[in-house]
Amino acid sequence: MSLVDQAAAPRPGETLDAQVLGEYLARQLPGLALPLTVRQFPCGFSNLSYLLAAGDREMVLRRPPSGMRPKSGHDMAREFRVLSALAGTFAQSPRPLLFCDDESVIGAPFYVVERIRGIILRRDYPPELEPGPALVRAQQEALVDVLVKLHAIDWHALGLAGLGRPDGYVARQVEGWTGRYERARTADAPDAGPVTGWLAANQPPTGPRAALIHNDYKLDNVVFDAAEPSRLVGVLDWEMATVGDPLMDLGCSLAYWVEATDPRRLQATRMLPTQLPGSLTRREVLARYLAQSRLVVPAFRFYRVFGLFRLAVIVQQIYYRHFHKQTRDARFAALGPMAHVLVTQAAAETAD
Repeated sequence: MSLVDQAAAPRPGETLDAQVLGEYLARQLPGLALPLTVRQFPCGFSNLSYLLAAGDREMVLRRPPSGMRPKSGHDMAREFRVLSALAGTFAQSPRPLLFCDDESVIGAPFYVVERIRGIILRRDYPPELEPGPALVRAQQEALVDVLVKLHAIDWHALGLAGLGRPDGYVARQVEGWTGRYERARTADAPDAGPVTGWLAANQPPTGPRAALIHNDYKLDNVVFDAAEPSRLVGVLDWEMATVGDPLMDLGCSLAYWVEATDPRRLQATRMLPTQLPGSLTRREVLARYLAQSRLVVPAFRFYRVFGLFRLAVIVQQIYYRHFHKQTRDARFAALGPMAHVLVTQAAAETAD
């Protein structure tokens, strides 16, 4: 079996008309060899990703899900703009091919990029790849190093000055995610008031210089070379990219970083293989990032707590779609309890 990340048959309710899509793409991409085959990457809870194959060419199509759509989180034109700006500057970003806002093609706006083939690490390593401590550590170090590289990009030079508003970024994030949580609350959702109150009262007075941030940077959103598994060759899923505080980006990444010594309740939320022998601890991730970026952080706890809360909001937003029967994806049922754990953990860390 191949180490390269595999696609599967589209889930019920998420199929695309391969003939209509293929005819459209053939008009936009001269020389494309039809017929087009469409398969879906089965993981992920947000925007939908499909593998398109035409002849010997492979592409990836991204489109928003049905149901609840946060205003900026599923903006295909915005995501395509970021990828277009990064082309030729950031080697790990997918090469953009086209954007389509004509919803008659597949029922929603979408964009297409060239596929980056390789290994994507999810909750557990693929059976074909032995997660020895040296490899685990090398991959996690590469993850940190590429994030530093991203944050060092001159976003002004790339024409991305209008992508976000760096001034007041942290305050808007706290207010915005608090509002999102309230709007996504279901009858069984936990009370996040103590956490949101702490975040509002403990924002850092000043932050580091603004940077282009990914906002969903984690192991299952990057691609490693199948021939050289320690080499990170791709960064995917740019839907939440903006210009803002780079430490917020790091804090959100570390919300996914479950260690082997974490409490059992937190272990149950683990989505990535960060608990294996050889893994960096969260403290080691922070130290490596700060040493390379040369940023000074008086206290990182705010960013960690915000990351946990924001992840709870993301999980709750997705669970909301399941609760209100806006999706038939059975995976979403488990996200309600996960939101409880994340809010509880965030509250616990405000008191440490």
